[in-house]
Amino acid sequence: MAKSEQKQESGLLKDIIAHAKEYGFVYPSSEIYDGLQAVYDYGPYGVELKNNLKRLWWESMTRLNGNIVGLDAAIFMHPTTWKASGHVDSFNDPMVDNKDSKKRYRADVLIEEKAAGYENEGNQEKADSLLASMGRLLEAEDFTALRELLIEEDIKCPVSGTTNWTEIRQFNLMFSTQVGSVSEDSSTIYLRPETAQGIFVNFLNVQKTARMKVPFGIAQIGKAFRNEIVARQFIFRMREFEQMEMQFFVRPGTELEWYKHWADTRMSWHKALGIPEENLRRHDHEKLAHYANAALDIEYKFPFGFKEVEGIHSRTDFDLKAHQEFSKKKQQYFDPEVNKNYIPYVVETSIGADRLFLMTLCNAFTTQEVEGKSRAYLALHPALAPVKAAILPLTKKDGLPDKGKAIFDQLKYDFNIIYEEAGSIGKRYTRQDLIGTPFCIAVDHQTLEDDTVTIRHRDTTEQERVPIADLHGRLATACSFKNVFEKI
Repeated sequence: MAKSEQKQESGLLKDIIAHAKEYGFVYPSSEIYDGLQAVYDYGPYGVELKNNLKRLWWESMTRLNGNIVGLDAAIFMHPTTWKASGHVDSFNDPMVDNKDSKKRYRADVLIEEKAAGYENEGNQEKADSLLASMGRLLEAEDFTALRELLIEEDIKCPVSGTTNWTEIRQFNLMFSTQVGSVSEDSSTIYLRPETAQGIFVNFLNVQKTARMKVPFGIAQIGKAFRNEIVARQFIFRMREFEQMEMQFFVRPGTELEWYKHWADTRMSWHKALGIPEENLRRHDHEKLAHYANAALDIEYKFPFGFKEVEGIHSRTDFDLKAHQEFSKKKQQYFDPEVNKNYIPYVVETSIGADRLFLMTLCNAFTTQEVEGKSRAYLALHPALAPVKAAILPLTKKDGLPDKGKAIFDQLKYDFNIIYEEAGSIGKRYTRQDLIGTPFCIAVDHQTLEDDTVTIRHRDTTEQERVPIADLHGRLATACSFKNVFEKI
């Protein structure tokens, strides 16, 4: 990628961040106190969009699959959970400080960004070689050689511009806190760094009470917390984030078939949202986590490059076996079809709700020239749009507001609708374009005569005259999740 293209894409991200704040999608948290790094709040339209995305994912899992049920596990878990999962001993990132700027970085991220630079220059071989070297050194935990690699590659601190690096050391990413009313009686527990373990420790509870037979899945949406060294790129990497995970329990020996099934299904899901195929790619992991026998990421082309949105992993029986060992309670399933007990293997699909939100926002952000004027709008799928329609009386008099409010009252029980009468109709259309409202319904004097209204379509700006009686059916059809489900 040429430097001019990189500059354009950096500018695009800044435009999207500015748009997100100005139009009520995402705000910096605690902004009146100058904010808190890598923590954000979702505004009125952001929370609607995020909730729609979460609901779509949830229904895609639990409604479209008769063998997937839901769970909502607590954020706090018994501390031994994280010992069993390996998080206490090995949930670390390689940390390095620049002595001149006093800024802290993840060493692997610095090297990955250098490799991305080689890739953008067309030197894929050098990029692959650098990443392979980094992978070997991380696996061997040879942090002295990893620091030398930073210096050899002339990887500079973005702030100081120097390669004056400290030694690299490991940094555990879990937030800890104390539970107990008296300090001397308190014990250390953790804010969960992932939601998956809540599913694993409830495996038998869910299997028995929901009367599930292998293969079956457990889906969950919930907050997770990681003390990231480098948290940046807007809401892409945060310290408090939301995960949407589904753990699918299968008979040992069938896991790779199910892994392929879920990899294909999840890629189809992203395309069904309207994400162009050329902006999605599958990245197979060469270096696997200790618990996995296959893993891939679904990546989206953000303004800052292709980055992971969702991971699909074949986790084998690592998690249930570890919890069985540490809890001393059997985590086995009796399979009547093969007449034996076994610990199921697990295929995981894990997507970040915040990354999905950012991908959706980036994909929808549209600017175009129309008759010499610049026009901006959010081309959100109607099923995902925060507001489905805006009721806009042409004037504030002649009974038009009363008619508009009556239409609003008819539709508000089934759709998130806005009623607005302030400002010119053109400015109100523009306002709705900028928050992604797919339909604007104009109420004019003809409406009083024949009970028809004008629908303006956001993406084309085309207008059509329709009876008020048809509005509910048209919105229900256009905004239905069924439009997405049918494409998966």
